[in-house]
Amino acid sequence: MTIYNFSAGPAVLPKEVLQQAQAELPDWHGSGMSVMEMSHRGKEYMSIQAEAEADLRELMGIPANYKVLFLQGGASQQFAMVPMNLLRGRKSADYLNTGEWSKKAISEAKRFGGVNVVATAADRNFSCIPAFDTWQRDPEAAYLHYTPNETIGGVEFDWLPESGDVPLVADMSSNILSRPVDVGKYGLIYAGAQKNVGPAGLTIVIVREDLLGQALPGTPTMLDYKTHADNDSMYNTPPTYGIYIAGLVFRWLKKNGGIAAMEQTNIAKAELLYGTIDASNGFYRCPVALSDRSRMNVPFTLKDASLDGDFLKQADARGLLQLKGHRSVGGMRASIYNAMPLDGVQALVNFMGGFAKQHG
Repeated sequence: MTIYNFSAGPAVLPKEVLQQAQAELPDWHGSGMSVMEMSHRGKEYMSIQAEAEADLRELMGIPANYKVLFLQGGASQQFAMVPMNLLRGRKSADYLNTGEWSKKAISEAKRFGGVNVVATAADRNFSCIPAFDTWQRDPEAAYLHYTPNETIGGVEFDWLPESGDVPLVADMSSNILSRPVDVGKYGLIYAGAQKNVGPAGLTIVIVREDLLGQALPGTPTMLDYKTHADNDSMYNTPPTYGIYIAGLVFRWLKKNGGIAAMEQTNIAKAELLYGTIDASNGFYRCPVALSDRSRMNVPFTLKDASLDGDFLKQADARGLLQLKGHRSVGGMRASIYNAMPLDGVQALVNFMGGFAKQHG
């Protein structure tokens, strides 16, 4: 039986990447060492990290005046590092509230300065993105922060907010590398790796160089972006194995047509799953506004919540795993990141169709 893992994160990795990592685990390229055993300052490991950064730059078209940092602490640490480094003497920053991860970023930013919430979808249960013309932005804000994809609520931007001279900051943890991005429009992008890049423990930060070096007084050395930028992410021991796996994922993406090709596959997967939900005559329902539906995380409910347990039990028996919705919202959630093959989504919709007939 083929297993399809729909976990929201840590999430499925490309089978080809796992197989290569397995083959190279005890001895990387004849070095006699596992990547996990290498000195991070040895020539073998440094070549791995350099290639990973070069491939990421190529895939995303990262301009030369941006630093790529390989950090730890997850996106949650970035909730603090962003204001600590980017307030730069300003009184406050602008934040958009589109769900659980936005709320956490807002809460943390308030520890370091003022927060102007430009708009919120809380009154609509975070089922949509507030229209841009309703945002109450501050032209003097230090930066504008938003979450392009909300993993829990299943809301995703299909457009780029215009921030003018205010640096745009994005938490791309759950949709990085899934669609083309004009990095030059952003001041800073950050992403935890465990959804589209690699194992948990690695965090990627892409930051414009002019935003470095102005951290709040008293900022710990390890929380200053300049520390890591000046030391090529090697001020301390980086998450070496996570960076190695990320590098294999970047290589896999390049081999399979890059981000543009991956976007087309992601569109096909999302259309197949949402199409099944919408054609079920109400047996399944997605609570997200049609224009704001995520390609990465698809939440849905059954017409009768008492069927949830049976749905999950039968799905598990068919190798369709991790479909239970987040504890805060219930229902179901299928996360269909880059590494989820179209065959996996097809298997899911085949099961959903049969289950609806069984209980309809």
